[in-house]
Amino acid sequence: MADITYGEEPGLDPDEFIDVLRRSTLGERRPINDPHRIQRMVMEADIMLCARDGAGLLVGISRAITDFSYCCYLSDLAVDEALQGQGIGKELIRRTHEIAGPQSMLLLLSAPKPMTYYPHIGMEKADNAFIIHRKR
Repeated sequence: MADITYGEEPGLDPDEFIDVLRRSTLGERRPINDPHRIQRMVMEADIMLCARDGAGLLVGISRAITDFSYCCYLSDLAVDEALQGQGIGKELIRRTHEIAGPQSMLLLLSAPKPMTYYPHIGMEKADNAFIIHRKR
């Protein structure tokens, strides 16, 4: 794996967030053209866990909402496409769950493309979820 460092960054620059979303393809499903909304997404998250390469470039991110005791919603997991398959996403998930607390359940709603990835790293598919979709 590349020289990757991990750390919480609650004050992350929203432009860096947008950049890694674009490089991960998650930008296709996020409001990257609405900077005010992106800024609120960054500022209101309970966990902003970043993965940076040796040059300091943001190459992965885990953004989560949690009560740190019972539940954690991992709302964004993005890894630069050029670095996918190196364990960065798996490590972001592990560390996010660790920060949220071992007694917390971690929930992630997957995009269609990585549906086969999550069981591969030990996550269980849930059939008991319901959703009210957001208004764009």
